[in-house]
Amino acid sequence: MGENNELEPQAFDPKNIRVSDAEREHVAALLQKAVAQGMLTLDEFTERTDRALASRTRGELNSVVIDLPGMVHAEAAVAVPTGEPMVLKTRTGTVKQNGTWVVPSAITAECTMGNVQIDFTEAQCAHRDVTLRATCGSGNITAIVPRGWLVRMEEVSTGMGNAVNKATEPADPTLPVLHVYAKVGMGNVKIRHPRGR
Repeated sequence: MGENNELEPQAFDPKNIRVSDAEREHVAALLQKAVAQGMLTLDEFTERTDRALASRTRGELNSVVIDLPGMVHAEAAVAVPTGEPMVLKTRTGTVKQNGTWVVPSAITAECTMGNVQIDFTEAQCAHRDVTLRATCGSGNITAIVPRGWLVRMEEVSTGMGNAVNKATEPADPTLPVLHVYAKVGMGNVKIRHPRGR
């Protein structure tokens, strides 16, 4: 009777999962944010970015941000920006996307008579450019963006409704740009900063 140890299932360590280009780019964006916040010197940023782009596994990739507070949890796998566009639709109801979430590069928001609210305040965004395509009949679509984000109203058409960008505080060049394409009937599309402060 020989040893069968080699046939026993081995516990798989998530740190050995292979990483994609999207994950490497996401971590590079986190490192850029760390430089902007004074957590890393430019030399450290260069060295860590090189390591991030050369990483093959989650363990290697996490190691370049593990000591940066608020960037990643020690045991967590890297949060990966989804490549899939987000679609938020309602006829007469209310749809809210808020709290902590990962921002994709493209978001579609559609409402007939209802309400759609997209709150980027606590969201994690690794993209430099985010596209929002908003279409509403007589409802309301509201996007709440952090101070420092640049909002560009790229293409807007309205009937009797309104499309308003109230997020006009000075932009931080290290933060994302929200590109808005809006088609409004009798409703409202509004982009604003969080209330208070």
